[in-house]
Amino acid sequence: MAGGIFLRSIWQETTKPPQGKPLDSTVKADVAVIGAGLAGILLADRLQRAGKDVAVIEAGEIGGGQSGRTTAKVTAQNGICYRKLLARGEERAQAIAQSRRRAIEAYAHMIESRSLSVDWEVCRSYLYTTGDPSLLQEECAATQKLGFAATFTKHTDLPIAVSGAVYFEQQGRLHPLKLLYALAENLTVYTHAPVLRVEEKRVITENGAVEAPYIVFACHFPFVNFPGLYFARMHQERASVLTLSDVKDLPQDMYYGTDKDGISLRPVGDRLLFCGAGYRTGTANDSFAKLERQAKTWFPEAHITGRFSAQDCVPARGLPYIGRFSADRLNWFVATGFNKWGLTNAMIAAMQLEDLLCDRESPLEELYAPDVPSLRELPQILADGARAVGGIAAGALHTVSLRCPHLGCRLHFNKEEKTWECPCHGSRFDYRGRCIDGPAQTDIHPLS
Repeated sequence: MAGGIFLRSIWQETTKPPQGKPLDSTVKADVAVIGAGLAGILLADRLQRAGKDVAVIEAGEIGGGQSGRTTAKVTAQNGICYRKLLARGEERAQAIAQSRRRAIEAYAHMIESRSLSVDWEVCRSYLYTTGDPSLLQEECAATQKLGFAATFTKHTDLPIAVSGAVYFEQQGRLHPLKLLYALAENLTVYTHAPVLRVEEKRVITENGAVEAPYIVFACHFPFVNFPGLYFARMHQERASVLTLSDVKDLPQDMYYGTDKDGISLRPVGDRLLFCGAGYRTGTANDSFAKLERQAKTWFPEAHITGRFSAQDCVPARGLPYIGRFSADRLNWFVATGFNKWGLTNAMIAAMQLEDLLCDRESPLEELYAPDVPSLRELPQILADGARAVGGIAAGALHTVSLRCPHLGCRLHFNKEEKTWECPCHGSRFDYRGRCIDGPAQTDIHPLS
């Protein structure tokens, strides 16, 4: 497979990023937002409309990170989750459900009221299984209790038989880069300005700086280790995506498989995104080959016209970290740990942080606040920590010995994408050692 790491997504193939501004001096703003992905741009747009002077600082191009590699589902149906949330308390579960409903409504209102041309479509969202349907039946009952118009069925337009599925009406999908680029047109975005360090009220890059009383980390994975300890509270996972053309009986809705190695699907025009073969970053090499075999089984007549991959932060507590960065940095804010539901959680983050930065009372502040690691996070933190220690202590995985500049873990070479990947915290580098995904902020070089 040619192309190495530069496997462009269907979104990147059908759009061209706008030019940002160079940051070649010290500028002042009310709020500095680090990261020009969905969370950062949605927040900057909302803050600017609220009268704030916002500067967005981006290491590469607008939407050049994970926002350009999502499958772009806008849904409150975030996997099998509500039955567990209800078990921990109905009031809390209702607040989470409502925040997700509000996010979908916010997308629809923003797009429709501004007549944004972003391929917005209202559709159903399905969870499905080919195994025991009892968990989905329980999930359906839980979602109905929380006010969702959820339906359990055994009938879908998938080419395989399912034993059960739950669908939500009035969910959505869009072209994420068209949305980003449309919003960025009216914002101040400094591109190709990787951040070297962040001081209390100053974001410093190689050629310039932004001074602001408030700083937001909307950069996928916070690269400041202390305070916050986000590197110990999340790990990163990847999934592979195929673009299929000539699909007979193209599925018209969005699907998420709840079984092990389940497949996620959604149409894009007359093509289909076929997503799966997930793995923890730094632990696999054959995900595309595996996914291609599955696609051939499901859609034998289809042709593979594109391949790309996506990465997301999986929080130990299951919910994103949205709010004040830490008790030691009350003027810093963070949005991370979107747990594979980036579009929905990016809008939740934008709404929540807008309230905080505009001194409004927020019903979600306590719900999503990062605070300090809790007992609920501890089992996953210990499991992730054990893997991190293994990554630091392990022997070389390839003939070239490399360590991640973030915290020194051994890097694994992904031969399909020709990237060096950190199994501890998810940093990625191209075959030449150039950093392409954080939390690492600097390149690596082979050891002699």
